[in-house]
Amino acid sequence: MVTLRWEAFLDLVRERGEYDTPQEAERASRVVLALLGAHLAGRVRADLAAHLPEAMALILLNPLQAAEPLTPERFVRATAAWIEGATESTALWDIGAVLSTVADAAGDDLTQRVLLQLPPGYDLLFGRPHPGQRP
Repeated sequence: MVTLRWEAFLDLVRERGEYDTPQEAERASRVVLALLGAHLAGRVRADLAAHLPEAMALILLNPLQAAEPLTPERFVRATAAWIEGATESTALWDIGAVLSTVADAAGDDLTQRVLLQLPPGYDLLFGRPHPGQRP
């Protein structure tokens, strides 16, 4: 198992999100992973955390549990609410930059296990649309 280093993870998020600074990439990563962690449970969450840099893994592993699963649309709205100055459009961009990096770090099998714990539609947020399904 290969775990991305902190700098490598943030570099990928920064490149994908086209952020000007590493701090912007870190802010987006922290918010998205905290929200994601609230929706995952058990072995899947632990396995995913094992593929992330330690600081990001701790954010994923120590969230408040969500009262109910958020639809992808509500996940985007929640992300926008947590990132200062964000809109739903910029939050969607942030989510894509972070979750596509997470999916690449996790690999296809683990990403599929993660998606099975989430409401339908998250595959698009992870940059992994199911074949034959168009929005």
